[in-house]
Amino acid sequence: MSRSAALRYYVLTRFMLAPLMIWTITTVVFLLLRATPGDPVDALLGARAPAAAKDQLRTQLGLDQPLWAQYLNYLSSLLRLDLGTSLATQGQTVGQIIQAHFPATVELTVCGLLVATVVGVGVGAIAASRPNSPVDAGGRLFGIITYAIPMYWFGMILQLIFSVQLRWFPIGTRYPLRAAPPAGPTGLYLVDSLLSLDFAAFATTLYYLALPSLTLGILISGVFERMVRVNLKQTLAADYVEAARARGIPEGRIVLVHALKNALIPVITILGLTFAAMLGGAVLTEVTFSWPGLANRLYEAISQRDYPVVQGLMVFFGLIVALMSIAIDILNAYIDPRIRY
Repeated sequence: MSRSAALRYYVLTRFMLAPLMIWTITTVVFLLLRATPGDPVDALLGARAPAAAKDQLRTQLGLDQPLWAQYLNYLSSLLRLDLGTSLATQGQTVGQIIQAHFPATVELTVCGLLVATVVGVGVGAIAASRPNSPVDAGGRLFGIITYAIPMYWFGMILQLIFSVQLRWFPIGTRYPLRAAPPAGPTGLYLVDSLLSLDFAAFATTLYYLALPSLTLGILISGVFERMVRVNLKQTLAADYVEAARARGIPEGRIVLVHALKNALIPVITILGLTFAAMLGGAVLTEVTFSWPGLANRLYEAISQRDYPVVQGLMVFFGLIVALMSIAIDILNAYIDPRIRY
């Protein structure tokens, strides 16, 4: 089988397995939500509400049905591409929640990933170019610390220093509460402000993005630092690098032009999967900075026992991870001709 035919077969297989992964995520989330203590009716009406009112709402929401009936009803809705309607904010569908909150998460994730890439690749390349030196040891220490620090703790420390003490940045939110945010078709304030040529709004958006994206990016950068440092060290020991040194090519050019390009091939996989994971995993950052993103909305839905929202958002995030994984595999196959499927 040729390489292109093998890649097509692999991609087709992955697309066929994606629904199975979504079904598994849906089933696990469905069962876990109903196995955990608490009643969504109590969360909506309060524990002291009359029993008749609780029973009426439970019947209205379909929560009085057997577990298997609720499960089949939910699967039937998914097959119709209906992610459900929120219990806490009745009338608001999960699709509307995604449309309202997902742009904020995308904006934060992209900026955080940009910070993580620049910092992680930079520190990893500098550490690998000076093996067994204090710089190399500092690079290893940076990777360990950034991986181990709790995100919410680091975010609150940055808030305390730069927002409370120095007053350089706002303590939270996405845009000033008394100002009208940029209006546009994308919901991404940076993009919409550029489309409308509103550079003041663009600067304000960056100002409010700075601290949360730095928090998210610096803590994720340790993953890229370790990956780049390890792969670049192996690449610098390759024969073609030694041949380049023998020809008198400067060490800096060898690292940047010859070695780093090949060392970044495995990083592409981590980059794509990290981006997909950050879209749904930035909960602690969004909660810490009161960022009105989808991850923060998921946290609220879990706190309110809002079954449809939690299930719908988990299906949405699972679909993003599946599609991103397939896209990264295809990109790797085109970048590295040695890859076979």
